[in-house]
Amino acid sequence: MSTAAAQALVRGVRNTRQVPRFPLAVPADVIVLRSGIPCSIPGRSVSIGEHGLGVVLAGEVHPGDSVAIELRLPGAGGRVRLSAVVRYQALLRCGFEFLNLTAEQRTLIEQWTEKRSAPSSGTALPVSNPQTTSPLRMAMAVPLGGTMPDRKSHGTRFRALWIVLAGALLLGGLGWWRWYRAWNELESQIPVNQPLPQPPPTTVPAEVMEALVTHKVEPIYPEAARQANIQGVVVLDVVIASDGTVADVRPISGPDELTSAAVDAVKWWRFQPYLANGQPAPVKTTLAVDFQGN
Repeated sequence: MSTAAAQALVRGVRNTRQVPRFPLAVPADVIVLRSGIPCSIPGRSVSIGEHGLGVVLAGEVHPGDSVAIELRLPGAGGRVRLSAVVRYQALLRCGFEFLNLTAEQRTLIEQWTEKRSAPSSGTALPVSNPQTTSPLRMAMAVPLGGTMPDRKSHGTRFRALWIVLAGALLLGGLGWWRWYRAWNELESQIPVNQPLPQPPPTTVPAEVMEALVTHKVEPIYPEAARQANIQGVVVLDVVIASDGTVADVRPISGPDELTSAAVDAVKWWRFQPYLANGQPAPVKTTLAVDFQGN
């Protein structure tokens, strides 16, 4: 990703946080449910606060998704698993808000952020003796006796301010460079190979696939159809993926009032994978859902 694209991404993300976040660059795995199956997406954290976490992911999530995040927080002594919800997502950069933290997890995060935000301790330098005062304090000190500083102290003040400004620019550039390098590392891990073409589904008789059902969801009888005493059999054209999940459902025949309920139920059926030449293969079959009133 180019520098201009990275800067456009940062500008495109609106910051609505009311609590500070602090830099944190550690591996972070985000676990999200895909069709009821947990899917782990690798990533790297960029910031953390008491209420949330910023992560650059090698995959896609959507605002509102509930996820689990696993990361090694410094000082935690091991990996920490946190529950969160996606609040924003732009390209590979995501923001998460913590949910249902335990007391131990909340205490750990608060202690870590308070430690990062606390000012570093040190001994104040005296300002009464100009010969022992640092250039920065001399630049900020108020002259004693109401006298104006001479030309030498005026020059020292500007030199000190330039040193502080140069140091701030150097630290900012170093932080941006580390973030940009981590971003490129994550992008390089994204697979670029095109998926292999899937073979066409094999047509299999309904009785064969019904014997391979491992999880069956009964349809919900529509109340309007029940009161109208509408009964019958809905025949569906079903495509089952090689992993046994239902990939596509299309009605063939049956009462229109019952079709939607039958399709919704069959979508959640699960099958033992059908083997073709010893390998799991997608199949096409027909299934019948019978609606009988009480």
